[in-house]
Amino acid sequence: MSIVESSMHQWRLWLIALGFFTRIKIKPIENFQPQWLNQASRYYGLVGLLVGGLSATAFWLASLILPLSIAVILAMIASVLITGAFHEDGLADTWDGFGGGWSTEQKLTIMKDSRLGTYGALALMLALLLKFQLLVELASTAALFHPLPNIVTALLVAHCLSRVLAVSLIFDQRYVRDIDSSKVKPMTEQQSPTELIILLVSALLPLFLLPIILSTTLIITLCFLRLGIVKWYQAQLGGYTGDLLGQAQQLAELVIYLTILIFLTQFI
Repeated sequence: MSIVESSMHQWRLWLIALGFFTRIKIKPIENFQPQWLNQASRYYGLVGLLVGGLSATAFWLASLILPLSIAVILAMIASVLITGAFHEDGLADTWDGFGGGWSTEQKLTIMKDSRLGTYGALALMLALLLKFQLLVELASTAALFHPLPNIVTALLVAHCLSRVLAVSLIFDQRYVRDIDSSKVKPMTEQQSPTELIILLVSALLPLFLLPIILSTTLIITLCFLRLGIVKWYQAQLGGYTGDLLGQAQQLAELVIYLTILIFLTQFI
């Protein structure tokens, strides 16, 4: 494959990743091959970086004329509109399944139900409230890292790294549903080392915005979070589903905001 062909293929994979994880309109991919969705996983962290950038832009523009709390809400709305609440839906479905089902089969059946239950509603409401409060606190703290507001840095880091953590589960965990009936069958298959390496390298990009101590702390914290998530998912279902990946992203995003806030308020 020539350099031009390779570059065109990488651009194609980026567009596939963008179209899968966001509501941003892209042109249909000519001669689409299912394995490309598998390969596109390498760029999901960069998609998160884009989502974080757009959300941060919404906050910055709103903060010019509105109170910080309103600007935070608008930034949250922007991220939901960009992604179509893709991950929030996974969070709610997961808690409905885990809270309302006893056996693995019951949990999977409940999670596939499009209706929102009590467990899912509570989990979603509390997660959004916590995210809002964390972002308000970050927005209210004077910029300490660089000229960018702390919330802007946090949005870029959190949206990127949280998606890297979630997608990384594909590489060493088992998909527990019938893959042949899944709409994302290629994505659930074992990824190649190339996808994993590029995915992990993309996570380093926003970390350059942070002090080395905080970056290291975040990496260690997310490694422990991933370990806990894996053990939890194994105990509940023996693997993962698409909904569980969405919940993993939401949990990681909250943990990242919390870690950055603790660093700002306790160690600086």
